[in-house]
Formats: sequence, structure tokens, C-alpha cells
Amino acid sequence: MGRVFVVMYHHIRSGRGDMFRTVKQFRHDLETYYNYGFRPVLASEFLSNKMPLPPGALPIVLTFDDSNPSQVQLKKDGTVDPNCAIGIWMDFAKTHPDFPVHGTFFVMPDVMWGKKKERAAKVKKVLELGSELANHSMTHPFMRHLSDARVEKELATCNQRLIEMGQKPPISFAVPYGEFPRHKQILRGFTYKGKKVTFSGVFRADGMPTRSPSDPKFNRYDVQRIIAISNKDGILYWLREMKKGIVKPYVQP
Repeated sequence: MGRVFVVMYHHIRSGRGDMFRTVKQFRHDLETYYNYGFRPVLASEFLSNKMPLPPGALPIVLTFDDSNPSQVQLKKDGTVDPNCAIGIWMDFAKTHPDFPVHGTFFVMPDVMWGKKKERAAKVKKVLELGSELANHSMTHPFMRHLSDARVEKELATCNQRLIEMGQKPPISFAVPYGEFPRHKQILRGFTYKGKKVTFSGVFRADGMPTRSPSDPKFNRYDVQRIIAISNKDGILYWLREMKKGIVKPYVQP
């Protein structure tokens, strides 16, 4: 019945505002998670309640939104840039093999991680590492402003593109801007051009440590995430709340 930490990242570089986490901060985050006993699981593993963790470990779901280039970058020789998110994580995993690069990337397929000509190689690397792609719509619109038909097109097209890239279903969805469509029941499944479209879960853009899938009150279509920032309500705040015993984390039995 404990809470699961699902953390949301955007840019891994310097910048102003809640969407930026510097390279140094991200490295420190990984070290902090590890020392607290967290081990990474995919969103799909969390949602299916099949988390491949040793007894006593705390699951953490690291998610990356918006297909920002600082998440996945390659050098000219085709190797991973050590200062992008997966590069930093790969380096950390070398000395912490029980903290592998298993993250969930909520992407827009047409703008994934910068240069179009490198897209296939980047997708291959992300999947080879054991991470996964997930749906963040095609154009990142304000869903509340769209008709039901437009919402369905955005989501169905994105799902299909991800499958074509090699991502195996079921696929989860993160709501752009944290704004749900006017008719939220669409996210529980719909038919588009004769094909059924479903999501294993739907993630918000804010919140607190979320309920575990073992909790009878768990709602897979409204999963809370913690923003990777240092101020109040960010990840460091919730880690302190856990350390004080105010938040009880889910522990793998």
C-alpha cells in the first residue's frame, strides 16, 4: 500500500524554470535515488504490477517528456554523448549495475531528440538499453481545446508511429501540459479507423508519490508524477518527506 515515486524530467541542461535539470543535478539525483534504495522500473512494468526488483527495493519510474535533445544525443562517431540524460545514466550504471538505464520516454514522434537523420539510431539505442517509448501525442496540443475526433487522431497516430519504430504495446500516455481532454473517457480506449486504441496508463504532469498498483484505490488513468525540481513539491521535497516517515514508500515484497 506504499507510494511509488514517478519522476518527470524535461531538459537535462542549464536553463531557467521547472523544466530544466542541469547535468550535475541529474547525476546527483541518480546517486540520491540509489542511496535511498530506489531501483528503476519502466512505466509499463509499474502499471502491470510486474516490477523486476529484488525484495526490499523501492521502485522508481524515471520519465522524460517532450522529446528534448538533451535527453538523447549522439556524437559524430555514433556513440552516446556522455552529457545527455542517457549518457549520464549509462556512466552511472557502469559502477551501479543494479541501476540500469530503464526509463520511459514520452515522445512526439516527428520531433524526437533533434536531428531527423539520427532518429532511428537513437531509438535503437534507447530500446537496446532497456528503456521504452511512450505516447505524448503528435503535436503536444492543449487537449481540452480539441474536439474528440482530433484527440483521437493525435493519440492513435502517435501510438502507431511508436509501434512502427519498434516499441511493443501496451503503450502508456502522458498528458501534454497536464491538461486532460474534455471527455476523459477517451483515454480508456476508442476505435480509430477500425482499430482499437488503448493505453496501459495515463500520467499527469504534477502531483505527489502515486498509489501503487496493488492499492485498490489506484487509478491507472490518472497517475501522479513528481517534478524533478529542488523547490517545494519537487523530488527533493518528497524524498525528505519519505525520510521523515511522512510518506511511506512501496517496498518490493
